[in-house]
Amino acid sequence: MQDCIPAQERRERGRLHRKQVRRQDHCHWQPKERRHDPIALMEESMRGRVPSLIALKYERMAASPFGFFRGAVPVMAADLSLLPHTTIFSQICGDAHVRNLGAYAAPDGRLVFDINDFDETIRGPFEWDLKRLATSLVLAGREVGDKRAQCEEAVHRLVFQYRKYADMFARMPVLDMVRFQIHRLQRISPVSAALLKAERSTPMHTLEQITVPARGRAGEEGKRVLKENKPVLTRLSAAQARMVLASLHEYKQTLQPERRHFFAQYRPVDAGFKVVGTGSVGLRDYLVYMEGNGSADPLFLQIKEEPASAYAKYIEYHGPHHQGQRVAEGQRAMQFQSDPFLGWTTIGHRQYLVRQLNDHKASIEVEDLKGPGLLEYAEICGELLARGHARSGDPCLIAGYLGNGKRFAEAILKFAEAYADQTERDWEALRRSKHVTSR
Repeated sequence: MQDCIPAQERRERGRLHRKQVRRQDHCHWQPKERRHDPIALMEESMRGRVPSLIALKYERMAASPFGFFRGAVPVMAADLSLLPHTTIFSQICGDAHVRNLGAYAAPDGRLVFDINDFDETIRGPFEWDLKRLATSLVLAGREVGDKRAQCEEAVHRLVFQYRKYADMFARMPVLDMVRFQIHRLQRISPVSAALLKAERSTPMHTLEQITVPARGRAGEEGKRVLKENKPVLTRLSAAQARMVLASLHEYKQTLQPERRHFFAQYRPVDAGFKVVGTGSVGLRDYLVYMEGNGSADPLFLQIKEEPASAYAKYIEYHGPHHQGQRVAEGQRAMQFQSDPFLGWTTIGHRQYLVRQLNDHKASIEVEDLKGPGLLEYAEICGELLARGHARSGDPCLIAGYLGNGKRFAEAILKFAEAYADQTERDWEALRRSKHVTSR
């Protein structure tokens, strides 16, 4: 068992993993090594999605190379599987990129900033998250016009902060690592902007934004209902709403007992179908508007379809069979604090994650990463990713493997630039494909 092995011995085992793959060899990316067509992979990933929304997903991916990258996890998962990896596993986010960190309200009401998207989470090689996050820094920097030197420095800072904090966590008492918080977030301009947006994003603000006084349907007089904005938000028929609301019984059983008690004090008012994100477009995503102690106590639940992680076909998977449970447990493993209403359910033969839609949630905007914002943000990304991997894996193994981090940082930079170039070529291929009608 790992807990019977002294920390120094685990660190030494991490060094021995360099025989599995040398740190400098993480730089490799050769397009000729591909055994797949990226556009064909994307087409395969669309199976089972809502047909009428597939064109919208392609449209969002075609908007920019970074937009393509956000929606193309299946492509990068296949590409990473072709490369040698360390076999040092932790829980990985799986879709680590600059917009998948954000602010949200912790169970005690305080705002926190952390990794906040886990649709692709799985136990996998720790460096896969770093390679994806580093590539996103390069692509985001290019999108806002940052110079190449700025993007290179951002990747270096990401990796060096990751190495520094992995080493620190490896030396800490375990409970100190579990409780570790980053206290300088307000001084990081992109994070500060997200926290400010999150502070304003109250349940009442959401109520005003996405509901309207009811009109037309019998029995709805005097109520507020979801405001339709097709195709982004569509109210469900009575029969569809009954099906979605019935799934809340299974969901309640996934909550801790005291949270079941809190949830039982809310009653459903309306339900809708919502389109979210880029990678998730076309998956079934339901929104349930609920009220607790009157109309000034709204709760918005998101019931989000979760297929298998794009990485599952490339590594041996030992996690939950329910994909919503996979996401919820992966999120709890990596985050410092998680949504108190995080759980899962099933509707028909499809599996869903359940969480609050917008309780003080906010993410950074790519435009915030122009100039020094990119460098500041890269450091925070490295620290938060190191914390997530330390919480769910073995920081001694990671720290032992990385050593002083210089060779690894140079290799990750070369990979990130090469893969950003590859993403731009794949984006151009999508724009030339049958899936994009206007260019």
